[in-house]
Amino acid sequence: MKQQRRPSPGIRAQLMLFLSFICLLLLGMYWFLSTQLLEPLYNQRIEAQLAGQADEIVDLIAQTQDEGTIISSWDFGVLVVDSSFRTKLYESLAANTQLTNFCVDISDSTLRSIITIENLYPCLLHNSTLSARSDTGFSWDKSTVIEMRRACRASGSWMQVLNTSGGSSQVVVGRMSRGGDYSVLVSTSLVHVAEAGQVLSDMLPMAAVLVFAFALAAAWLFSQWFTRPLRAMSAAARQMARGNYAVQVDANRRDELGALAEDFNQMATEVQRSAQMQRDLLANVSHDLRTPLTLIKGYAETVRDITGDDKAHRDEQLNIIVDEADRLTALVSSVMELSKVTSGADKCEPVRFDMGQLCDEVSERYDAVCAQNGWTLKLEIPDAPLEVYADPAMIERALHNLLGNAMHHIGPDGVFILRAEPCGEGVRVEVEDHGPGISAEDLPYIFERYYRSRSDAGKAGTGLGLSITKAIFQQHGFRFGVQSTPGKGSVFWFTMKAPPTEE
Repeated sequence: MKQQRRPSPGIRAQLMLFLSFICLLLLGMYWFLSTQLLEPLYNQRIEAQLAGQADEIVDLIAQTQDEGTIISSWDFGVLVVDSSFRTKLYESLAANTQLTNFCVDISDSTLRSIITIENLYPCLLHNSTLSARSDTGFSWDKSTVIEMRRACRASGSWMQVLNTSGGSSQVVVGRMSRGGDYSVLVSTSLVHVAEAGQVLSDMLPMAAVLVFAFALAAAWLFSQWFTRPLRAMSAAARQMARGNYAVQVDANRRDELGALAEDFNQMATEVQRSAQMQRDLLANVSHDLRTPLTLIKGYAETVRDITGDDKAHRDEQLNIIVDEADRLTALVSSVMELSKVTSGADKCEPVRFDMGQLCDEVSERYDAVCAQNGWTLKLEIPDAPLEVYADPAMIERALHNLLGNAMHHIGPDGVFILRAEPCGEGVRVEVEDHGPGISAEDLPYIFERYYRSRSDAGKAGTGLGLSITKAIFQQHGFRFGVQSTPGKGSVFWFTMKAPPTEE
């Protein structure tokens, strides 16, 4: 027993699931950033700014020493600091727009401070009344700054995070000057980023519920709007399946769905046109079949019942039966040939050949009929070869159809022309007659199936020759058309492609 496949969710459900998943993913990313990465990234940024500030002070010390200026000295126990260096230091610190609250401590080789700048409260570097504990677990007292200076001189580049008893944190970055004469410490406080992250985490569930509800509503409205043209095309397709080929859908959108709607409307128009042509073809073929079948049956009954012993009348009536049977054979053959060409059963197999030689061979086959009727087929081809790339059997069939059409409309002069000449695309082939021509209202439909102009009423033929020719040209991708002037004749033409260049 064949197991039934479970139906998959529709496009609207898929869109809503996708948008809901995206919403949950974004909420998860927001939670991760706010609770797990906010504090480390912030601390890393602060440490980088402190390190940059310390490096600027070290560079300023090196620049001042290179100028020959003595930055600091002790005169009988009194500290003397160069005023120009102090001024440059203040200007450099004032120019810093990234750090606003920080402390700077510059000490000499004796671990005594030469410059102290306090722009932070409380400051673990200089406030001796505070008790601090480092992240390594050691206790610090008022001599903490001396230990920091010593640690900085020992390592040359130093960084420490201190946690006060009140729960706040400060980070200290140390650098040594180029000659090792001075150590520079820069510190600042770390705001309570962890508490801010906790607040965000507490707010996240409520925000997630609101955002998710909004996302579901937005997804439902978006899916409703997005799938509307698809639902319309689905309903139109069901109508076409029930035989309503005149259905059309709205194609006002200027996106891929609008282009799909336009393609659907074009498809519906072509299907309606094909269905109408099929009905017309069936009606016309049925009409043409009815007449010879009626004649064949009528004359056969006459031969059977009345003229069976009268040889002259019997032969005349039997000839009519044979002619009508030939008409039926030609009609059926034309219908079958048109079906093969249009359905692709006869596939185009292009090769390189000389179109002038093919025109010469085809024209020779009309010598007998032209001699019998007093007509003239003029062949106008150049002496040089006309190489083309096409299926010679199909092109020969198209030439016979065009020449047969020209004979049916031959003019009083009894002349029709087969012409081939080079053109920009390759070779242009023309079949010209000097007959009654085609009226302007008939020209757009002359290649349609079973179409006959008013001047063709009552003439022999199946009415499918030009339709077969059109299908052959379309398979090759050739341009084709007709030019006609009523009372002067018509010119049917098509252009053939030149052979591809060999690399």
